Amino acid sequence: MRVTGSTKPHPHDDAPDTGRSFERLAGLPDGPERQALRDELVRLWLPMAERIAVRFRGRGEALEDLYQVAALGLVKAVDHYDTSRGRAFEAYAVPTITGEIKRHFRDHMWTLHVPRRVQDLRNRVRSAIKELAQTTSGRAPTVTEIAAYTRLTEDEVRTGMEALECFSALSLDAEVAGTDGYALGDSLGAADPGYDLVVDRAAVKPCLAALPERERTILYLRFFGGMTQSRIAQQLGISQMHVSRLLSGCFDRLREELLAETRAR
Repeated sequence: MRVTGSTKPHPHDDAPDTGRSFERLAGLPDGPERQALRDELVRLWLPMAERIAVRFRGRGEALEDLYQVAALGLVKAVDHYDTSRGRAFEAYAVPTITGEIKRHFRDHMWTLHVPRRVQDLRNRVRSAIKELAQTTSGRAPTVTEIAAYTRLTEDEVRTGMEALECFSALSLDAEVAGTDGYALGDSLGAADPGYDLVVDRAAVKPCLAALPERERTILYLRFFGGMTQSRIAQQLGISQMHVSRLLSGCFDRLREELLAETRAR
């Protein structure tokens, strides 16, 4: 196993020995030579960054995108590594790259805003489910088992499990599983105009009760009986023109009373 200039062993057999290169990088001024050495260091350590990225696959982000985020974290680690502190580059780079990937998930992958505490619960529950699945004979671990394993309350476990389902949002055009082209948006309700009708009827009821009996009869025959003005006129023995005038008068009276009540409120 190779070692760095700080003589600390690497946990990976293929970790490059770049201690002297980093010391040289620290002493070079800005320019083509320093840029070339920096790029070479990034290239040598890129396999380690990609191994870290692989640990985060299967969480809703493409592996190629994770590779790019890990590479960005590696570049930051190379740029900010301080050889004078006496620790191996790997010891500095691993948490830097891991932090960059976690920050990517936190800032870009949550479709809905989820409190940091809930994100932490989600991560603990997800890890526990993965580890307990190896000992539960093919079945999913229960809430009680997860709570005992993580030392969380069962309510906290349920919160974490709910967060597992809200990491990303589905499009309203997404097809509902088990259906033949039924979109998620098709299951959403809409405002029911019937409620407005109930409110309007309740508001106008006292005004209708105050009308003379003949006017109430005309309104009933017209709007509940579905009769034309001509048929109402024949039934009541009056002219169709008179029916029209009575209806217009009812409408004006009802409108004025409702407006007056609204203003009073």
